[in-house]
Amino acid sequence: MSPIAIAAGGTGGHLFPAEALAAELTARGERIVLFTDARSAAFDSPAFSNAERFVLSGEGIAGRSPVKAAKGAMKLAAGTMTARGLLKRLNAAAVVGFGGYPAIPPALAALSLGRGRPALILHEQNAVLGRANRALAPRADLLALAYAETSRVPPSAHVAHVGNPVRPALAALAGAEYPSADGALRLLVTGGSLGARVFADLVPPAIAALPEAIRTRLVIDQQCRVEDLERVRAAYAGTGIPVQLSPFFPDIAGRLASAHLVIARAGASTVAELACAGRPSLLLPLPSAIDNHQAANARALEAAGAALVLPQATTTPARLAELLEQFLGSSERLAEAAHAAASLARPQAARDLADLVLALAHRAQTLQEPR
Repeated sequence: MSPIAIAAGGTGGHLFPAEALAAELTARGERIVLFTDARSAAFDSPAFSNAERFVLSGEGIAGRSPVKAAKGAMKLAAGTMTARGLLKRLNAAAVVGFGGYPAIPPALAALSLGRGRPALILHEQNAVLGRANRALAPRADLLALAYAETSRVPPSAHVAHVGNPVRPALAALAGAEYPSADGALRLLVTGGSLGARVFADLVPPAIAALPEAIRTRLVIDQQCRVEDLERVRAAYAGTGIPVQLSPFFPDIAGRLASAHLVIARAGASTVAELACAGRPSLLLPLPSAIDNHQAANARALEAAGAALVLPQATTTPARLAELLEQFLGSSERLAEAAHAAASLARPQAARDLADLVLALAHRAQTLQEPR
């Protein structure tokens, strides 16, 4: 059986939608191989448990000094040569790249194989087309978009709007009823796959500034970086608020399902998961995100009435406390924002992307000649 090669690495923003697609394709009986980078070689996911894994040489180029950029280019070239040999040996039917530099070598390798090559499908998770996908899109068979209004898409690209695939447990939250906010108020604070120090700085003092009538009803799940755990724990000590702190919540679906409000970054997977769960949010986009793509992601939720976007540079504990009080003090506002978030959900994104991938893979296989 000719496999589908998935190319993803780096952060969860690239890996989680790749995982969702792998789960969908595996459920259909397809054979999956994973091309990834050294950072993600040990990525643990049931969706890839039976997949062959290949770690390719590569490094980012954007924003680096000329010397480091040249070294990165050499590593990408080496990774491309390795990927080319692997794609020929595997007789891959398609390559699906999820952006970032780990997707570049397999994509270039696929394009180099000429007539009968594997189909090349790119997926863009953000509302701004990433630099790797921007360079590859004009030659790809398909550019699948999470946002219909994605900016910086080359006019020559063949595009389809599918949404951002989310993992099955999160897709299953779509359509679930928003929990009653008449009793305990559950607040989830998450900084994405890498965590966010800013929430360790802002959230505890903001909580302390809330009126007692709200503070006594709070239950908090807060993701913290390992180095911030003890100081955040100390900040909540003596408040009487039930708090769970962790560097990473593997059961994020369950925590989203019970949350009334979420404070988060605005990575692509986070935004898609908030929509599937139908949860209102306060979003602090990562200021250093390339092309400011997190701000663009967050604005899509804000425009629908599902979230408020807070610039990190000007957000203080007092300002955050003010907004928390406005949301948590009004069950009507929470419910309205939750409904708005749910209206943006695309829980079928993995299914729709898999349909497109398999159709293009079938077409490519009919054109294949011995390599």
